[in-house]
Amino acid sequence: MEGPPLFSRAALKKKKRKRGDPVPAAERPDDGNARSTEICKESDAPEGGGGGGSFEELGVAEWLVGACKELGMRHPTPVQRACVPQILKGKDVLGMAQTGSGKTAAFALPILQRLGENPYGIFALVMTPTRELAFQISDQFKALGAGVHLRCAVVVGGMDMTTQAQILMERPHVVIATPGRIKAHIGSDPDIAAAFSKTKFLVLDEADLLLDRGFQDELQTIFDGISKQRQTLLFSATMTGDLQALRDLFGHRAFFYQAYEGLKTVESLDQRYIFMPGKVKNVYLTYLLENLELEDIRSVIIFVSRCRTCHLLSLILDELGISAVALHSVKTQPQRLAALNQFKSGQATILIATDVASRGLDIPTVDLVVNYDIPRFTKDYVHRVGRTARAGRGGRAISLVTELDVELVHEVESFLGKKLEEYEVSEADVLKNITKVYKAKRVAIMKMEDSGIQEKMDARKKMKVKSRA
Repeated sequence: MEGPPLFSRAALKKKKRKRGDPVPAAERPDDGNARSTEICKESDAPEGGGGGGSFEELGVAEWLVGACKELGMRHPTPVQRACVPQILKGKDVLGMAQTGSGKTAAFALPILQRLGENPYGIFALVMTPTRELAFQISDQFKALGAGVHLRCAVVVGGMDMTTQAQILMERPHVVIATPGRIKAHIGSDPDIAAAFSKTKFLVLDEADLLLDRGFQDELQTIFDGISKQRQTLLFSATMTGDLQALRDLFGHRAFFYQAYEGLKTVESLDQRYIFMPGKVKNVYLTYLLENLELEDIRSVIIFVSRCRTCHLLSLILDELGISAVALHSVKTQPQRLAALNQFKSGQATILIATDVASRGLDIPTVDLVVNYDIPRFTKDYVHRVGRTARAGRGGRAISLVTELDVELVHEVESFLGKKLEEYEVSEADVLKNITKVYKAKRVAIMKMEDSGIQEKMDARKKMKVKSRA
């Protein structure tokens, strides 16, 4: 592969000039002609929603085709049909496709095929922004790679560093990791850094989030520490300024596939809002949850912006006899996985979560998304509500809007290009339960103080501030 690897430290430095801005023409190859990129769009694919052709036609090995059939994957999806042959040819790839489109298999299949031809570890490093997504990707690699006795390791926060270091020194074939934890291992142990010196593939899943939200230092350490003779594969559901700049910068060497432009996820979605005073937001939420059966709602994700809110809401609902599970980053990793599995299996019908649940997770059916807090970034709104419009299905999203959220809602509406409709409720009916909800909140606050979780949250916040400084 000619030149420096895609998304190297040099590339990040050029991009860092103004994050999100296009790269100046003088710094682009081929006089900045973005059309030199090899591009495949959804319109190039055969008609039909689920893809077409066969995995054999993509050049996928027979043993992998068999693994796909065992998992119920009869035909490749459009993103797989476009990207798998290009990765097998040795190209860097930037793939844009919505949640539920088969992006994980689009990079896992060619990686496993190349691994089967020349097995050694560590063959591939897959980066992802959340722990839950890392475990989900690992499960798919293990299922597809059973035929080559795949050794796969998940390296994320919340787990023992020493044990992880031992696993890395055994050189598993595929490492799936969050940026902070893998940086800590590579930066602190030269032997572990050396284990990545021949890595063939670097994958950034949910690449827009990895490149956009404070992971730059971690990524630079990782890029410097792994093989320069690698293929770089980026997959995302959203095109951002950072990704566009990198695409333009390396357009002559990378294959670009785009089947989704962000807002398409929510075209079939019923999006509404309820305006209320902030002090009774819990009361309105409780009213919605107690009337789910009237709306034929069987599964709900409630998105909040802070871990404290997430945990407190779960305690409040528990006091009110409403069964719900909570997913946030202060919980231990086994607790987080247990909550997610309960919701995915249908044991729990309500999941309260921070934005760790808004990206990439395979949650097949969600009837309602509630934005308890309006997100600061408009594209986070799209990812949240897209949980209930997975792969083009319909659904409903309701945002709880207070007097402090009006500007954020206007930004969302401007981004969507349409106004949110009002979800009409009777204020008198809602406020009938105000005393009961306030009492439950007081009890929940006392339980939270007694459990010591608030101290953990405060300590974690201080650590984040210190690390950024």
